Amino acid sequence: MEVVTDLIIKIFVPLIIVLYVCCLVIIFCYSLLQLNMLKYFKIYQKKNKLKCKIPEKLPRVTIQLPLFNEFYVIKRLLKCITNLEYPKELIQIQVLDDSTDESLLVTKKIVSKYKDKGIPIRHIIRTKRKGFKAGALKNGLKTASGEFIAIFDSDFLPNPDWLLKTIPYFQNNKVGVVQTRWGHLNREHSILTQVQAFALDAHFLLEQVGRNQQNHFINFNGTAGIWRKECIIDSGNWKADTLTEDLNLSYRAQLKDWEFVYLDNVVTPAELPVTINAIRSQQFRWNKGGAENFRKLVTKILFSDKYTFNKKINAFFHLFSSNMFLNVFLLAILSVPIIFIKETFPEYELIFNMSSLFILSTIIFFYCYWHVHKHSFGGGFYSFLIYIKRFINFYTLILGFSVHNSVAVLEAYLGKKSAFIRTPKFNQSSLKNFKYSENKISPYSLLELVLSIYFLFGILCSLSFNKSFNLGMFLFHLVLFIGFGIISYFGISQNINNE
Repeated sequence: MEVVTDLIIKIFVPLIIVLYVCCLVIIFCYSLLQLNMLKYFKIYQKKNKLKCKIPEKLPRVTIQLPLFNEFYVIKRLLKCITNLEYPKELIQIQVLDDSTDESLLVTKKIVSKYKDKGIPIRHIIRTKRKGFKAGALKNGLKTASGEFIAIFDSDFLPNPDWLLKTIPYFQNNKVGVVQTRWGHLNREHSILTQVQAFALDAHFLLEQVGRNQQNHFINFNGTAGIWRKECIIDSGNWKADTLTEDLNLSYRAQLKDWEFVYLDNVVTPAELPVTINAIRSQQFRWNKGGAENFRKLVTKILFSDKYTFNKKINAFFHLFSSNMFLNVFLLAILSVPIIFIKETFPEYELIFNMSSLFILSTIIFFYCYWHVHKHSFGGGFYSFLIYIKRFINFYTLILGFSVHNSVAVLEAYLGKKSAFIRTPKFNQSSLKNFKYSENKISPYSLLELVLSIYFLFGILCSLSFNKSFNLGMFLFHLVLFIGFGIISYFGISQNINNE
């Protein structure tokens, strides 16, 4: 028995320590990359940003609106799109409708009404929803008459001058895509929407600006952007072999040397998911798709001779970003046995001190995201207090989502395919009567509850081992306990209330 115990200790203790340290180092490296992007974000803010002049001869534009069961938002969407300021004879609106419910008939009536008013709009219905969103966009491209293809998901509401602000950048023939920043129609709806807005603002301001300023790989975000049709065709067209077809086509286009333009000053308002199940499905799709693209694309970039080392490293972490959830989750799970190992094996003290890397990473994230907040909401002491609250909410809940997102990443690496599940749009409808609600408690909610109890155990262990007490570890477990507890609470309570 002692031999077996010694063998387990010799194998598993070093393994846990190695995995734990690897996770810490990866997260720290990712935080340094954020710091690098902050540098270029700050440089960008000091630049005199010259606006492109509207060309004398405007090109023809096709607007694609991919839909799937959008009962609550279709009327609002089409009203917005038909009000875009652009010569009617140079515009084509494609309503790419894969709906399977009564929204199909509602959309048909609204499209017919606009047609009667002389709006160049067409309702395109596929009999088979092959390829999901990517398939719909590809199918629409067959009859697209525009030289440029603007794409809006059903909850996005571009301002009337959106086309006039984006089209001018295509006067540079090398530009294949212009992406605009997402705004948030319902940022203050709940703590869940506030956290999503916080995360998206960091992506669209810090990361997209930082990457674009360094001429690194960036991505079209699936909506609120406009493509040169030639770029789509030249890059191999839309493909549905990953759940993030937008990221996939973005990288294929840049591998073909097409340039991307990111406009942070053109904001396209959109709706954030309000239910925990809707957020989960969106996060799952984004993170699984990101990991699928990491598998497909990373070696092409790393082993290419035409990219600098900096560009390769940035692309690596860009594609690797969904793996951060897996790293954080693994770090969290291992942190509890680490308490016992630290108590039993004091000779590893130097390695245990590397836990401070996570604290340092957190400080870096805090510093970077403060500049994003300050850009949007202004500085000052009161704004800083609001930011502290928002950062704590963000950090706590994002850790709570880590188990679900980790499963998404693992499925991608195991090659397990899954359907493209669209995010249901809310549009201020009553949650109780919301027709697209899933009135069932997800197994993840129960798993998150178990994990919350697990990290409560970690808190108690930290307090009981006076010799190895670590304030950083205690706070880490406290945040994990609260984060998983809140996500579990929302998952259980929202579905019980909707029944």
